[in-house]
Amino acid sequence: MSETFFHITAAVYFLATIVYSTYLFIRRDNLLKAAQWVIITGFAFHTATIALRWIAAGRTPATSFHESLNFFAWITVALFLFLLVKYKQRVLGAFVAPFALLLVITASFLPAEIVPLSPALESYWLPVHVILAFLGNAFFAMAFFLGVMYVIQDKYLKSRKLKGLYFILPSLETLDELNYKCLQYGFPLLTAAIITGAIWSEYATGSYWQWKHRQVWSLITWFLYAALLHGRLTAGWRGRKAAILSGVAFLCLISSFIIINIILGGAHGLSN
Repeated sequence: MSETFFHITAAVYFLATIVYSTYLFIRRDNLLKAAQWVIITGFAFHTATIALRWIAAGRTPATSFHESLNFFAWITVALFLFLLVKYKQRVLGAFVAPFALLLVITASFLPAEIVPLSPALESYWLPVHVILAFLGNAFFAMAFFLGVMYVIQDKYLKSRKLKGLYFILPSLETLDELNYKCLQYGFPLLTAAIITGAIWSEYATGSYWQWKHRQVWSLITWFLYAALLHGRLTAGWRGRKAAILSGVAFLCLISSFIIINIILGGAHGLSN
């Protein structure tokens, strides 16, 4: 049943991507409303997928690469829907839907069998650490999307050719403010994820820090976002510069995620 819901989720996210993309070209409000309901439907099926996988595995479904990508997509869409209610930025879905679709499609090509977790790693710290880490990553993803939107809008204004996406994207001030808010929420979540990961490591192995690949890359990512926030607070990094740097930091985060799971091997909590 979980696999069936997974495929339905991918199909609905694909439809949402198509409707959002059509809206970007036609710019009709009824298309945007339709896309919003489609992605909500996809999220409902996705939630069922996660819940059934959680029950079947008896643990947080985010320890294999397949599960991690699926969980990341789910929590990113969940955060988008929250931001949709709070800030009414519906066009953000045009970036979230294809991102979630890409994650789900990639996950579909990976081994989906449930891998038993080592008894030494079983702990209540697992769901706490995983949720904090992926929620922080989801906020960074939103900051990335908002940064992309900022660069596009800024290009329209500088070229003085006010057409196309200019009329549906939020103002530069709004995009910069929301980008900053996402970084403000994402950074403490990343910090908490590193701390809880260290506690989980001590519980499982007797050592808080072992300088494994995942821990090192988490620390590098933490320093990147710490530098970005520090620059915004003290050096006045705003606007286009902040948007580009948040994009660079997120691309480093995604790259490290791929390197750890594919090149170096090792599902979360299972190795390295």
